[in-house]
Amino acid sequence: MEKRVRFRSRWLPWLLIAPQMAVVLVFFFWPAAQALYQSVLQQDAFGTSVEFVGAENFERLWNDSSYLDSFKTTAVFSLLVAASGLAIALLLAVMANRVVRGAMVYKTLLIWPYAVAPVVAGVLWLMMFASPYGVLAYALQTVGIQWDHLLNPTHAMALIVMAAVWKQISYNFLFFLAGLQSIPPSLVEAATIDGATPWQRFWTIVFPLLSPTTFFLLVINIVYAFFDTFAIVDAATHGGPGKDTAILVYKVYYDGFKALDMGGSAAQSVVLMLIVVALTVVQFRFVEKRVQY
Repeated sequence: MEKRVRFRSRWLPWLLIAPQMAVVLVFFFWPAAQALYQSVLQQDAFGTSVEFVGAENFERLWNDSSYLDSFKTTAVFSLLVAASGLAIALLLAVMANRVVRGAMVYKTLLIWPYAVAPVVAGVLWLMMFASPYGVLAYALQTVGIQWDHLLNPTHAMALIVMAAVWKQISYNFLFFLAGLQSIPPSLVEAATIDGATPWQRFWTIVFPLLSPTTFFLLVINIVYAFFDTFAIVDAATHGGPGKDTAILVYKVYYDGFKALDMGGSAAQSVVLMLIVVALTVVQFRFVEKRVQY
């Protein structure tokens, strides 16, 4: 029989979820409503005059070549961050799960980067690649690679991708390690007795059992790449060189706070929100079908 919790008072459940609902309303629905409202307005730089313009702000976006280019930049950046972050974190989790001596030391060291603020991660990687005195820039120079993220768009993109992946690896590592430790050892041992190689055991047993964790982290990493990497881009490249690393969330900030185009910035935030919602729905609609719970 299905067990159900019954409350004596019908107001108690609402009271219990009230704090969480208040947080959602204040920090999500209210800002989203404000952005939607401001996206149909045109304001001057000082906010002294406001004019209703309807969909004009959105029309200007689609006629702005730099904004359309930021879609491609964001797509490349998000794909690299999500794919690299998940792959490296899974590899580290598999290796850490096999460690017997000093396991807690390795796990603690791998978790530490998550405590670093995104802006600190951006500055840290910027200093390591600062030519010619950065440690990594000097190492590349010794092998004949002239690193210059200030002028080379490929180098600038690689810089923010590495910083964003390094910042997120610890989060992914925690969930992958927890997923690996929840897999019954008897399943892997049975496959070993049947003659399966380590590679076969991983792809036929371990990885399918990790599919719920992988799916959850895929959604989280896509959202992370779209939103939480703003500080890394701002600290490391400022969207440069030119606008080659100006992802969508950075362009929202730049147009709103530096170019003082409040209406256009609000319209961009609405488009960005719709894109992330659409991607999340697509992942739950199609990708989740391959998840084995």
